[in-house]
Amino acid sequence: MLIIGELINTSRKLIREAVEIRDAAYIQQVAKDQQEAGADYLDINCGNLVEQELEVMKWLVDTVQQVSDIPLCIDSPDEAALQAGLCLLNPGYRPMINSLSAEEKRFTSVLPLVKKYKAKIIALCIDDEGMPKTAEDRLRIATFLVNALEKEGVSHKDIYIDPLIKPLSTGDGHGLEVLQAISMIREKFPEISFTCGLSNISYGLPNRAVLNRLFVVQAMTMGMDCYILNPTDKVMMGTIYAAQALLGKDKYCSKYLKAHRKGLYA
Repeated sequence: MLIIGELINTSRKLIREAVEIRDAAYIQQVAKDQQEAGADYLDINCGNLVEQELEVMKWLVDTVQQVSDIPLCIDSPDEAALQAGLCLLNPGYRPMINSLSAEEKRFTSVLPLVKKYKAKIIALCIDDEGMPKTAEDRLRIATFLVNALEKEGVSHKDIYIDPLIKPLSTGDGHGLEVLQAISMIREKFPEISFTCGLSNISYGLPNRAVLNRLFVVQAMTMGMDCYILNPTDKVMMGTIYAAQALLGKDKYCSKYLKAHRKGLYA
């Protein structure tokens, strides 16, 4: 199980305010809190600051790396911003890029960065026809992505398929579509991994935390093995560790017992 900490994102009010005044101490505390809570990667996203994105990306990467020694996931819709972050990363670990898709322009612009930096890659199930509508659409797009990346020398083990979760509030079958897609893609490509922006499922609905916690277990049961989320959410992290134990993915329940000792179930 891989956890990507999502909190260093300028779409969040407090992060944006800290960036605007270059409050390094605040950003660094958020980074440390996520790492201590169990994050394996830290996502760095300032994509909503379009005119300042390259400058801010460089500042955030430098600021975070001063206090954190875990890998970074460089996240941007702009390949220039991806490059700006990737070129500053400390050697010694493999970065992750968020993300590439089956859209021709996006695929061809991001692929050279994947190869240059030997990065793990999040591959979105979206193509030039638009967002997928069914599990079969996701399987078709994922098949293209995996095969195209493999042809370029990218190992299946470095590919993280994002099946593209859509809000349940806009379609009552959106959760089921994703669960079916994970199962279908996993059967065809057993060595690839999956990730997702989990909280998309509950957008626009009340009691979002309840839906998110239940969906994380459902998705894990079908084969999801990486989440982009807030690792400082103790209830969510406790749910993940418990689900791993119940699915036989936690030898001797060691992670579950460690979570218990840390007080995640208090």
